[in-house]
This record gives sequence, structure tokens and C-alpha cells, in this order.
Amino acid sequence: MDQLSSNRKIVRLEETESTNSYMKELLKSESLDEGSIVMADFQTAGRGQTGNSWYSEKGKNLLFSLLIHPTGIPANEQFIISRITSLAIKNTLDQFVNDIRIKWPNDIYWEERKIAGVLIENSIQGKRIENSIIGIGLNLNQRDFPAELPNPISLRQITGTEVDREYVLEMLLKEFFLLYRGLQRGDKQLIEDEYMLDLYRVNGYYWYEDANGRFQARIDNVLPSGHLVLKTLETNEERLYAFKEVQFVLYRE
Repeated sequence: MDQLSSNRKIVRLEETESTNSYMKELLKSESLDEGSIVMADFQTAGRGQTGNSWYSEKGKNLLFSLLIHPTGIPANEQFIISRITSLAIKNTLDQFVNDIRIKWPNDIYWEERKIAGVLIENSIQGKRIENSIIGIGLNLNQRDFPAELPNPISLRQITGTEVDREYVLEMLLKEFFLLYRGLQRGDKQLIEDEYMLDLYRVNGYYWYEDANGRFQARIDNVLPSGHLVLKTLETNEERLYAFKEVQFVLYRE
């Protein structure tokens, strides 16, 4: 696939704590080629951004970690990997359904419900990224979710039909490496622009909540660092947020 090494490692597991953790352990004992993958039917301790858990029924969804060596990306611009990953998932799902959006920083939404999540863990050497482990959980064939989860949905729930996980994986990897090779050719601005166009709530004013309370704002920008820039409705003030410093409010109580 797209000039990837024929020696890249592909590991398929019935169960593991998390595919990201498994990949990290592999890297401690051997050198892995870019494009190596760990895929699992079930994760006992699946994680999302900033420690969130990720629930998935055994054998129903796509759970995998992808290894890349993005040595040309400065550590302070590592969010471009998140943009590429989000776009690759969106572009894949676009071939099945409409209304797929990227909820900052890298959750994937269908309308108001979450269909995929991403956890990226980078190993930094000096000012450069040595390795990037990209963990993806994509809800494909699950029919039901626990009631306590806020807003999950699967592709099967949307379309009414099941899909082959291996087929979707191949599609997603193709989309990812198209974008990744584009970045290596200098398409950074195109990727940033596409990410902005595909953002959830990119147009108009919505309710948000930070440490000081709720407010209405619109998305103004997402910086190379990954920080979200909101512009408030009442004062036209620009506010800068890192992950977890601001919440998207679904409705005004």
C-alpha cells in the first residue's frame, strides 16, 4: 500500500488491554517499519483523549493502532497528525453516509453523535517526533450501546447494514496515507484548510462552557499547536483553549 514496506508488522489480536499499549511494548523490543498495525477484536482498557475510556463490543468494531515515523514534523506542530487522522476517518465514512463532521480535536461525529475516537501518542526526540502511535476506535457493526454512554452511534445503526472490518481498515489506511504523503510533499495548508471546513459547529454561534461558565461563541481557528480559538458573541473576544479546557454544550438549560 502506497510504498509501505513489505516488512511492516501486522498483529491481529482477539483481546488486549489497548492496541496503543501493545504497540508501545513492541517498540521496546524491536524496530518496526512505518505502517505497522496492531488490531484487536476487544480492548479491556481502551482509552480516548485525556484518559477517557472507550467502550466497544467484542468483534463488532474497528479497533487498531497505526505506527508512523513522522520525523519531518516539528514537535510543536504535531497536531497536523491529528488533522490527517480525523480527515482520513471522515473521508472513509463519507463513502457510506452523509453528515460526518470532525469535533475538535479529533472525535468523529455523525450529526450530534460520536461514531469514532482517536488517541495519538507521540515519542519526541529533541524538537522532532520519532514515532507516532495512532489509536483509532471506529464504531461499525455494534447494534446497542450501554445507556450510560452519552451519545455513541455505529455505522450499522445509521445504515442498517453491516460492513466488513478489514475492508474499512484498508479504505481508512488508503485515505490516511494519501493525506500523509501529501503532507510530505508540502500540502500542509491544504490539509489545515480541509480540516477547518469539516469541523463540527464550524459555522455559526453555539453554546460552550469553560471554567468561568457558559457562553456563546463561534469557532475562529484551530492553531498548529491544536489550540481552539473561539470568538464570543457578546464581546467579540478571542479565547484560546487547550484540550479539555472547554466543553461543547448541546443545548442551553
